[in-house]
Amino acid sequence: MPLTLGIDIGTFQAKGVIADDRGRILAQATRDHRMSVPRPGWAEHDAEADWWGGFTALCRELLTGIDPKDIACVATSAIGPCMLPVDAQGRALTNAVLYGVDTRAAQEIEDLTREIGADQILKTCGNALTSQSVGPKILWLQRHRPEICAQTAKIVTSTTFLVQRLTGECVIDHYTAANFSPLYDVNRLDWTADLATFLPLEKLPRLAWSTEIAGHVTPGAAAATGLAPGTPVTVGTIDAAAEAVSVGTRAPGDMMMMYGSTIFMIQVTERPVRDPRLWYAPWLHEGQHASMAGLATSGTLTHWFRDQFARDLPKDTAFATLAQEAERSPPGANGLILLPYFSGERTPIHDPHAKGTVIGLNLTHTRGDLYRALIEGIAMGTAHVIETCRGIGAAPVRLLAVGGGTQNPLWLQATSDFANLPQTVSKVSTGAAYGNAFLAACAVGLARPGDIVAWNPPEREIAPATTKVHADRYALFRRLYEQTKDIARAIGAAD
Repeated sequence: MPLTLGIDIGTFQAKGVIADDRGRILAQATRDHRMSVPRPGWAEHDAEADWWGGFTALCRELLTGIDPKDIACVATSAIGPCMLPVDAQGRALTNAVLYGVDTRAAQEIEDLTREIGADQILKTCGNALTSQSVGPKILWLQRHRPEICAQTAKIVTSTTFLVQRLTGECVIDHYTAANFSPLYDVNRLDWTADLATFLPLEKLPRLAWSTEIAGHVTPGAAAATGLAPGTPVTVGTIDAAAEAVSVGTRAPGDMMMMYGSTIFMIQVTERPVRDPRLWYAPWLHEGQHASMAGLATSGTLTHWFRDQFARDLPKDTAFATLAQEAERSPPGANGLILLPYFSGERTPIHDPHAKGTVIGLNLTHTRGDLYRALIEGIAMGTAHVIETCRGIGAAPVRLLAVGGGTQNPLWLQATSDFANLPQTVSKVSTGAAYGNAFLAACAVGLARPGDIVAWNPPEREIAPATTKVHADRYALFRRLYEQTKDIARAIGAAD
């Protein structure tokens, strides 16, 4: 029986699954790791330990009791877009700089936008330069770590690093490459030096589509992972894209809502949607388009709250207890409003200087009120993105929820309430690893894209219960940012 193996490396956890050609999960495993924050606004991973170490450990655990020769194809995804300089052998030269949660390149974003012009960047790249863009982070590396640049053979992202370790091929999918602005032209679907020349294009990976076969498992990689030598490996993609695939995001108007360390949204669109407040990329298959958005802190913020304000609770039951406490607080959190900008914010405001803020506190407030305010703050940040989509004529038709946060009913309901949209939760909520197993099946002809509905059918729906309280709180949420952003920037400058 042919099987496929999918692995995803997330911000705090790696997951893997083995599935058969009908989508039944035969094995699954997880492995935790940490995100390093060496300075405020920085976010890093150790590529060797967190990415490759996680991948090899999961492979060996998943293959226990399974013949490696039965694995017809391997697909991987990982957090991204990341910026990692590697040497000629594909070895990491420093820690990997993570996606938009790392805001170290704010000055480079300003410099490149001024030098090239915001309109020209949007026209060529389909995206404004933001903390999600890899190009400014490469420029940051050149300015601040010239000794590393002198040794750099390639600049890669997380999935590229893994695929290269597996196959020896340095390759990247178009969906991920579109985040390398200003070095990728979405019109030509190719790297470009038309806008900037700070990096020779030969130092970037080869371009391909996500489900193309990048190469085959080398003998060295087989020894490290337990996979059979010669096993096909796909090009792979960013974790959020594989997550979207896992719950059936494939038709225009479908929007995946990923509840993870950050909220990430992907909507398939009929045409390219180019707006500086959102992100655009070619979708996973040629001729398709995607509009994306993401918050900077979401699940990460709930972990921060637990670790700082619920130390009295056992870690394994803390979130359930916090949710129970928050349920006793009514919608609107008894007058509290929280801006969830604890690492700046990505879409739609793209403000690396934004700060987390709580307003409305008095001596009657409880921990449950604060936790509800936190959840509602994340939900209102999500609603801000959806409002932006509606405003540019790209309103989502349905929301497909996935990720660990789908186990939090309060979070799901708050999101539907503030966005005033229902959400569908599918039977399998494993996420990107499962999406990778499906993409691997598509790559070798074991499945077609439409088969995901049979692999992972809808299981339940969260209906919105929007009230005047939600509308009023959201309006105040929007005003609070606008009226405090100058103070937030001044605080950052003082630090």
